[in-house]
Amino acid sequence: MEWQPVLAGDRLSLRPLVADDWDALYAVAADPAIWAAHPAHDRWQEAVFRAFFADALARGGALAIVENASGSLIGSSQFGPGELAGEVEIGWSFLARRCWGQGLNAEFKRLMLAHALAHFDRAVFQVGEDNIVSRKAMAHIGGLLIPGRIREYERSGATVRHVVYEITRQGFASGPLAV
Repeated sequence: MEWQPVLAGDRLSLRPLVADDWDALYAVAADPAIWAAHPAHDRWQEAVFRAFFADALARGGALAIVENASGSLIGSSQFGPGELAGEVEIGWSFLARRCWGQGLNAEFKRLMLAHALAHFDRAVFQVGEDNIVSRKAMAHIGGLLIPGRIREYERSGATVRHVVYEITRQGFASGPLAV
């Protein structure tokens, strides 16, 4: 699979994230409200986001989300290797708040899923256990919670739990994002 494809939708496009995207992407990410429900609630801080951005570039699956009408960078997402055979992870995603509630999350996830599920049986998404906004968004796009699949991470001295959702190739073909 191409881990940093160019994908085009009606209202947005995805392209490889590059170092020169720092200023535009941090201008979006610097909004504390984006991260309020997220386990990394301090990611709006420049030093924290700088580490996230560097990791995204090093990982090799990071995509910039660009609004077609304006050409503005409005967020990012990433592909990553799954833990199990036949799966790919989609995550590390965020959008500018002005883009919330317009179906843009579904649009970029549709593009990413169509690309990934041509190569893998399922896509998985880790979501902070207490992140109700993202959990509702997963349900909205057809994500199914995988019972018992929990990931725990240490963050600032505390354990943060993530639940895991999946969208299978078959579920995508018949689900709410089906074309």
